[in-house]
Amino acid sequence: MVEIRGISASPGIVWGRAFIYIDNNSPVPKYDIRPAWVENEKRRLAGAYEKAVAEVEGLKCQTRGFIQSGEILDAHAALLRDPEVRSEIEGRLERELLNVDWIAQETFRAYGERLGESGDDYLRERVTDIHDVGQRLLSHLMHVNKVSLSSIREKVILVGRDLMPSEAVEMNPDIILGLAMEKGGRTSHTAILARTFRIPAVLGLPRFVQNVRPGDEILVDGNKGLVIINPDESTRSVYDQSRQVWLRRGEALSQFTGLPSRTRDGVEVPLMGNIEVPDDAEKLSMYGASGIGLYRSEFLFLQSRRLPAEDVQMRAYAQVLEAMGGLEVTIRTLDLGGDKINAELSDLAEENPLLGWRAIRFCLSRRDIFKTQLRALYRASVSGRLKIMFPMISCIEEFEDALELAAEVRDELGREGRPFENVPVGCMIEMPAAAAAADILAQKAAFFSIGTNDLIQYTLAVDRGNQRVAYLYDYFQPAVLRFIQNTIAAAHAGGIRVCMCGEMAGDPLAALVLLGLGLDEFSMNGSAIPEVKRIVRSVSLPDAASFAGEALAMRSGREIGKFVRDYMERHFDLSVY
Repeated sequence: MVEIRGISASPGIVWGRAFIYIDNNSPVPKYDIRPAWVENEKRRLAGAYEKAVAEVEGLKCQTRGFIQSGEILDAHAALLRDPEVRSEIEGRLERELLNVDWIAQETFRAYGERLGESGDDYLRERVTDIHDVGQRLLSHLMHVNKVSLSSIREKVILVGRDLMPSEAVEMNPDIILGLAMEKGGRTSHTAILARTFRIPAVLGLPRFVQNVRPGDEILVDGNKGLVIINPDESTRSVYDQSRQVWLRRGEALSQFTGLPSRTRDGVEVPLMGNIEVPDDAEKLSMYGASGIGLYRSEFLFLQSRRLPAEDVQMRAYAQVLEAMGGLEVTIRTLDLGGDKINAELSDLAEENPLLGWRAIRFCLSRRDIFKTQLRALYRASVSGRLKIMFPMISCIEEFEDALELAAEVRDELGREGRPFENVPVGCMIEMPAAAAAADILAQKAAFFSIGTNDLIQYTLAVDRGNQRVAYLYDYFQPAVLRFIQNTIAAAHAGGIRVCMCGEMAGDPLAALVLLGLGLDEFSMNGSAIPEVKRIVRSVSLPDAASFAGEALAMRSGREIGKFVRDYMERHFDLSVY
């Protein structure tokens, strides 16, 4: 029996057999070969081509009837049978005397770049196919068998290094019982999706994969951030009791689903839900959500290797609005970049992506993509109560440029005779620059939404996916609380409301502080709503303000954190968090 402690990312207790998920993003080796080895390398290449063709043909049979999939796979099969690229790989192999894996990678990369620079729209669209075929060929050359998470059929604990957002969104919560990953933190996208799917998860486990064999029994304690490999009978017995306590707690909280989210002195505090995909909207009613405070629209883009067309996006947004039956739905415009990259936009990859070309910066430079999304949003607005917000705003100029494009889209739709609503447009406060200049942004924004995941990351200079510095990522640092306080005060002075859609909003330990700071609305993973509602209904706003005032008078995050945790555990029995 081996115990390894990591980061508690999604609560709950579960155990099951390990499924080791290996990605194919490992670096391709580069080494010199002797002239005598060239023929062997060519045989390796031929074998990889043969396997790749057979794989694509098999997939074509599985997806027969799905028109788009069939067209894509036909294109991939044609590329694999095209002698030009293969001939180029073999020629470079003879000239450069480097291993075939490296030569293949560089040849496909160069071929894709040439197509990308073409003036022909059709050829430019083939870049994604080139990338996919190149990756498929490399996986066979390097003997990496990548499995789609959606294809796993047995109930397992997923063990691996990390998941990309586009991979994590494929998880089936009926099959993936728990997660145990080497990378990631509490606010990484893997953690967010695990909580959305109610999958217990522990992340940031050092050197974990090397300690696990396929089929090992893995116990995941998402409450304490602990993973146990092959637990003994006495340990399983103890955890079986803990799991029953946890399940009974969930049943007790379900009584709050149908109750109003109202403080003891009668103030309504809407508790909204965060969603990633349209199907999530219908699940929010089971938690008593007041609406949707954050629909992360980029997952619509990550689920496909092609950029979704305007009509496809419009239908997805309309589906969410209709599912909420007249409740407010706030949709965040595209936040691609960082660790979220669509295969068709591989040029988003950067050396320092979290400080780079992402979110509103990307959208304002690729107005064709941004404009298509805005058109889809406004067209969908007739299906419900829509609000739009722009992410990663750092200055008033960015916000005004985005508002100007939105106005241009409304003018276009008006000329075309397409119906739309003139919906409220808000600003996300995720950057220290935005929090410091909140009074300026409040003059233009219809509302604010505080994205604490990035606000904390940028304020404290802590990569939220890096387990080595995860201990520094702290809601209760005075600098973070002061930025939140300043944002709320500036918004109220400007006559607008403030929501928080970061993970801090769904942490019961933070609920009383945020109420006391004057936060108007909370938005969180649906499963967190009953616990936060219980706290909201137990206090008055003056008492919450007094509590927050005491916390803000303290000088360190450690001191504030201890004060808050001790109080919340004593009054609300939150020792499990």
